[in-house]
Amino acid sequence: MSLISGKQPIAEGKTKRVYLHDEPDKVILYFKNDITALDGLKHDVIHGKGYINAYITKYLFEKLEKAGVPTQLVEYVYPNIIIAKKIQMLPIEVVCRNIAAGHLVKKLPFFKNGQPLNPPVIEFFYKSDELHDPMVNEYHLQALRITSEKETLQMKDYTLKANRVLKDFFNKRGLIFVDFKIEFGRLSEDNLVIGDELNGDSMRLWASPDGRKAFDKDGYRSGDALDKVRETYIETFKVITGEEPLKEGLES
Repeated sequence: MSLISGKQPIAEGKTKRVYLHDEPDKVILYFKNDITALDGLKHDVIHGKGYINAYITKYLFEKLEKAGVPTQLVEYVYPNIIIAKKIQMLPIEVVCRNIAAGHLVKKLPFFKNGQPLNPPVIEFFYKSDELHDPMVNEYHLQALRITSEKETLQMKDYTLKANRVLKDFFNKRGLIFVDFKIEFGRLSEDNLVIGDELNGDSMRLWASPDGRKAFDKDGYRSGDALDKVRETYIETFKVITGEEPLKEGLES
């Protein structure tokens, strides 16, 4: 906590606070224990969630960096802080789907739950709780001056490369990589990196093709008891990292 003691956040979302770093090209991402769904209408607190999500983000961002996919990560600070490059976040969520599930099946029911998607499907969503994050396409992004044509191609390229890296990693862990959501930020003009977070809140991982055993936030969305949701987060930590979470971190 010493990194943020006495500081006021410069931004705050549902699950994180952002603070200025002493070095002007960096920021401090503080992962909260809050859990939300339904555009923030459903909200609870789970002890240790901030630690779990910060560590998994650090772990997966390092995997992407080693594969040549640039991220915002600079350094992880136990238990729930990430020192990150200061970037201009884009108001866009990029979703990549390998298997039909969730929002896709609900909105486009001609896709069947569990249906493989080849090639993977990429979708763009404009971030707005008020508008329920409407889907947009790459022409909308350019018309709204959110991204240039080059940046849009960068996002698609990095998303597909990240998908290949993560899908291979999870396949080796015996897991089915259903889909994931990432966000991008601008380091400089036409120079994007993956930012924000990448963990169980932003992906679907199934242990079986029917999706009955999953390591993600869908249990919370569907009304599981908080104790069960917390156990799912702990299991997600273990299956992704191959490590045991620290007891002190889970109590933070």
